[in-house]
Amino acid sequence: MKLVLLSGGSGKRLWPLSNDSRSKQFLKVLKNSDDQLESMVQRVWSQLGKTNLAQDAFIAAGKGQLEMLQSQIGMDVPVIIEPDRRDTFPAIALAATYLYSIQGVSLNEVITVLPVDPFVEEKFFIKMKELEEAVHQSDAELALMGVNPTFPSEKYGYIVPKASDNDRDYMTVSHFIEKPHTDKAKELLEQQALWNCGVFAFKLNFMIELLINKGLPIQYEEIVKKYHTLPKISFDYEVVEKARHTVVIPYDGYWKDLGTWNTLTEQIDNPIIGNGTLSGDSVNTHLINELDIPVVILGLSNIIVSSSPDGILVSDKNASPRVKELIGHIEQRPMYEERRWGSYRVLDYKKFSDGNHVLTKRICIKGGKNLSYQIHAHRNEVWTIIAGEGEFVLNGQLTRVTAGDVLKIPAYASHSIRASQDLEIIEIQTGSELVEEDIIRLCLSWEEIVANLVI
Repeated sequence: MKLVLLSGGSGKRLWPLSNDSRSKQFLKVLKNSDDQLESMVQRVWSQLGKTNLAQDAFIAAGKGQLEMLQSQIGMDVPVIIEPDRRDTFPAIALAATYLYSIQGVSLNEVITVLPVDPFVEEKFFIKMKELEEAVHQSDAELALMGVNPTFPSEKYGYIVPKASDNDRDYMTVSHFIEKPHTDKAKELLEQQALWNCGVFAFKLNFMIELLINKGLPIQYEEIVKKYHTLPKISFDYEVVEKARHTVVIPYDGYWKDLGTWNTLTEQIDNPIIGNGTLSGDSVNTHLINELDIPVVILGLSNIIVSSSPDGILVSDKNASPRVKELIGHIEQRPMYEERRWGSYRVLDYKKFSDGNHVLTKRICIKGGKNLSYQIHAHRNEVWTIIAGEGEFVLNGQLTRVTAGDVLKIPAYASHSIRASQDLEIIEIQTGSELVEEDIIRLCLSWEEIVANLVI
């Protein structure tokens, strides 16, 4: 069995910590067994390792998430890059062609697809292994995993099974109900309906034949070229609800979707993360502060206060799911991003009437890591080293740098830097187009860069 973890997200529901480049699965707000903060994707990847599934797992993600995944999980994480953000059907179609034409996976192999960020116990992944057996035994097109509901929720979709024999581990699916009202949800619980947790399995052959029938490519390189033409539609609507024979395995254990502030804060032990203070009469209130300035909450209960370089949210917890509706009109570049080499934070951004832009960043490069050897076409840069030591390359010339050094990088100059110990840099960009896409990468590894030095 091969696993495909879908890493999507537009960064809206957990604003302002999440943004277009840092979706909810990358927020480091959960505590691990070592009492350290970790993200949802780090937690899931660790659980896959403990259940011996990581070696067969791939992550399908947009190209903007690659460096974040490398930073949080490691450089060797197997990622299937989506050229554009579409929806779950195109993402799964792309993953299927990658497994088929690049990895050479057998058409009889079972592929299990799941979100990258479920909040579950390890036994969830152990139970997931039964999907492979269910696909083979039932001869169904799809096998789903459904969660036994603990209450009649209006937030989740439901899988309604047919009456089935008790001697089987799976049930045949009758139909699906999407987010019913509470009275209907109560009726569904009486019918042994299950919460749809977004986990489903199929033989690779099923997906390849489906693509052929739709006139879509089954070679990875070809579907990449046509990816922008694929319909923006979910796998549930395009495939699951149209399947002729689907079975479901019930999961009786802890499962939660931490997709909104009210559900996420239920799993955050410490009411304060970052620089801040809560008064004693602020009950069931959480503060998550990524800014350097203190935040004080006095006499307010049942609220979430979240502050980051992207903005500040103050919300009643029950109202917090509506944040996506209110910030839809806000258009700004992400002000904080993680990279494979570290992270950066935007400190200031100004546009002048003459068309010139000035952007100031604080860049942190981890010891032993380096930026790519790169060129910018539309900007000049000035770096001031404020902490740490490293090696700097400019147009093939290598120099040692330390705190206090000022480095000038004109447009079209090839440059890179490597931190021998953690480096902090204040970067000032000036130019007409100050965007992350203005990068021509010549090479990534420090070994390649050193090999091209001017001797």
